[in-house]
Amino acid sequence: MILCCGEALIDMIPRETVDGGTGFVPHAGGAVFNTAVALGRLGARVGLVSGISTDSFGDILMTELVASNVSTTALIRAKRPSTMAFVHLSSGHATYSFYDENTAGRMIQPSDLVSVEPKVKALFFGGISLAVEPCADTYAELLEREGAGRAVMVDPNIRPGFIADEKAYRARLAKMFAKADIVKVSDEDLQWIVPGDDTMDERAMKIIDQGPALVLVTRGGEGADAYVSSGHKLSVAAEKAEVVDTVGAGDTFNAGVLAKLAELGVLTKAKVRNLSLEDAALALAFGAKVAGVTVARAGANPPWASELT
Repeated sequence: MILCCGEALIDMIPRETVDGGTGFVPHAGGAVFNTAVALGRLGARVGLVSGISTDSFGDILMTELVASNVSTTALIRAKRPSTMAFVHLSSGHATYSFYDENTAGRMIQPSDLVSVEPKVKALFFGGISLAVEPCADTYAELLEREGAGRAVMVDPNIRPGFIADEKAYRARLAKMFAKADIVKVSDEDLQWIVPGDDTMDERAMKIIDQGPALVLVTRGGEGADAYVSSGHKLSVAAEKAEVVDTVGAGDTFNAGVLAKLAELGVLTKAKVRNLSLEDAALALAFGAKVAGVTVARAGANPPWASELT
């Protein structure tokens, strides 16, 4: 099983109203939530660790998880509000305004976490949950406690406007990268993480130097790259698609990579650390393929395995 650890929230997606104005429609979302849902739809065994409200929005999240075959046994339900993300679209590109004070997701503590079952062979961390306390420290502690014997993937999915303490955030990411086997970033994330005049390749290798065996860099419509600790670089073109919006695209890419590695039987710490270029290429290509389906749909709506050809 793959255990996804991080936020589940409500994306408020803009929609035109009958009188020509703009309204917002609630959709289940959140970077880590989306990755878990995509994994479940692709047929992988997956669970989610997150704080989810007992309010009506929390019920929306729970319904989507169950419908997408995601285990909910590790979830923490709380009588706090749900995190909301209002989505703003410009030429299909999404930006976000977050409302996250005192929420069920943000306020989880290490004492709230259940023990990770032995059947969990891989952990995925990411999203805004790594940027705000106390949940960020809770997830960092979970990685510290449970990551040594499991394959670990981290996608910080950086939202600069959401980071209150940049110094603490950078320090937390560095510690998590040191324990990760796979780090995935967008090209914009990479420029933020490794500032300066380095090339994209040089930036990616600087992350490799921090500890991961594999760094994945997505570049939107230009495709994605994989860097391995041997110094090799692999690239794949983006799938051709009529883009509706980019909500959930990177999250679906993550799920595609993890699902393919699991299918190949190499989603363990030892095997990821010795990943062949062939298996890395297959995982990269599958991630791009499933992300291409998501961008052709409104909102975060990853494909089911039965839809893929």
